[in-house]
Amino acid sequence: MTRPLKAAALNPQVRRVFRFVPNPPVRWAWMLRLMQSGSGFGSTPKMPAGMAHRFVRLGPGAGVHVYTPAGTRTRPALLWIHGGGMVVGSASQDHARCIKLAADLDIVVFSAEYRLAPRHPFPAPLDDCHTAWMWATGHAGELGTDPERIAVGGQSAGGGLAAGLAQRLRDEGRTQPVAQWLFCPMLDDRTAADRDLDRVRHYLWNNVSNRAGWSAYLATAPGSPDVPAYAAPARRADLAGLAPAWIGTGDIELFYDEDRRYAQALTAAGVSCVLDVIPGGPHAFESFLSRTPLARDYLARAERWLSDHLTPVR
Repeated sequence: MTRPLKAAALNPQVRRVFRFVPNPPVRWAWMLRLMQSGSGFGSTPKMPAGMAHRFVRLGPGAGVHVYTPAGTRTRPALLWIHGGGMVVGSASQDHARCIKLAADLDIVVFSAEYRLAPRHPFPAPLDDCHTAWMWATGHAGELGTDPERIAVGGQSAGGGLAAGLAQRLRDEGRTQPVAQWLFCPMLDDRTAADRDLDRVRHYLWNNVSNRAGWSAYLATAPGSPDVPAYAAPARRADLAGLAPAWIGTGDIELFYDEDRRYAQALTAAGVSCVLDVIPGGPHAFESFLSRTPLARDYLARAERWLSDHLTPVR
């Protein structure tokens, strides 16, 4: 029998805050519409001195933010994809994260804006991320980036979209990402179909919310036998030839099992993969409590891994 998580399961550094964090009310259509209406599409961030920002609209509801550090040189880059369960959020929620990353690693960061389900189910969100990738690689010379040194990454739903995008680019024979950088990725709709998980109190994103997100994205019940390619990356059998991956997750969050299994499947397919598991780490804790030593150490390890994979072999 599934047993509910207690607050004591939370890492002590995040317990005081996360024990009171509610799940977003995404299963209620009227609340979802309200949340989507305040998403801040195309908003302009407050930039530090010396760093440039531009927003390029790539279609209705889609676009890409570009963060460029000061100075002229050819840089590696990252295409970042925000989270939100496929149904909420916008690139604006990660402005600060992208600015810090561009400054820390001296790279260009592209942040994808994509359409949201249920109004725009699969493949629309993935198509928008694909368009952002094609724009970024196609304008590399103009943007001062090396198209052979661009990684793809994201958090939660964004991590799932990043993994699906990597699979699609490999199959298309396009310029592939040099690395996959996946924070608590949402990879497997079959998790949402497991009703036993409804009884577990997963902090910030539980299985009731998860089922609402997957149902909206797939426009069908999660766990159905026929799910389109790239929609649920963990369903893919052939993972050979994909870019090296870093996957970070907490051991008490809803996606822990699917993230661990995907890391194991990548390794079994010959893909280099690092799985960084945070004891007592709830979903996306590094975004909400980024100043805790736990989050700082976690993000520092992640950035070191990404930097190493963006650095050309000499």
